[in-house]
Amino acid sequence: MTTAQLRSEPMLTTPTRVLARTQETADTFTIEVEPPPGFSFRPGEFTMLYVYGVGEVPISISGDPDRTDTLTLTIRAVGKVTEAVGRLQPGDPLGVRGPYGVGWPMEAARGRDVVIVGGGIGLAPLRSAIYEILNHRADYGLVSIAVGFRRPEEILYVDQVHEWRQRFDIDLELTVDTAGDTWRGPVGVVTRLIPMLDFSDTAVAMVCGPEIMMMFTARALRDRGFAPDNIHVSLERNMKCGIGLCGHCQYGQHFVCMAGPVKPFSQAERLFGIREL
Repeated sequence: MTTAQLRSEPMLTTPTRVLARTQETADTFTIEVEPPPGFSFRPGEFTMLYVYGVGEVPISISGDPDRTDTLTLTIRAVGKVTEAVGRLQPGDPLGVRGPYGVGWPMEAARGRDVVIVGGGIGLAPLRSAIYEILNHRADYGLVSIAVGFRRPEEILYVDQVHEWRQRFDIDLELTVDTAGDTWRGPVGVVTRLIPMLDFSDTAVAMVCGPEIMMMFTARALRDRGFAPDNIHVSLERNMKCGIGLCGHCQYGQHFVCMAGPVKPFSQAERLFGIREL
């Protein structure tokens, strides 16, 4: 079944199987899944994963958009369904539907500087955008990446982050909130890295992480001259069906799963103050 058919029958789950599993941290793992036939996605979109006999959960895609042989997702085990996904092994069945949602503004960012800021598991939805930029590096200006984690042992994609830090065509800064004597990098919240980044006044920012982190990051970027419309954040709150039917993520006449999860900060700022959204 093609992606176009899946979009026309959005509640249809396609049976697939797990290809590989990697434990990233104590509670976070990455799985590679056999993609449905014809599956493609844009950076920032998400899929619905269905564990047979358990339930369904929305997960942002964290893989390379140019790869068609695997669907990659990084997941934190925080509930019944994600814990069940975490117990799956290569060869186990898994249902997939999607992709859904509004992704990162990759087209708008072409020809401009890009600033990417991730906090904790928020790096996972941003990784597909980083892949897209590196796959087409000549299409973008300066690329600055700032990522923060609570502790060194919670850093995602350790080898890949190290590889990105060695590149000469991007600038990656990394910090942790707290660290022991063996840590040699910066210590503090990720917003402390913002003054270290280089970008022009037309740059596009992509930010993902806990809401309080996104709020303070957006404010720090505005203090450095960013217009709110050029700062994009990922809401990802209370999504359940993925297609605007269940109402769990509704705010007014909009649904996060359809009008988001990525939105300009100028539109998202007021939503951060609405509890239970």
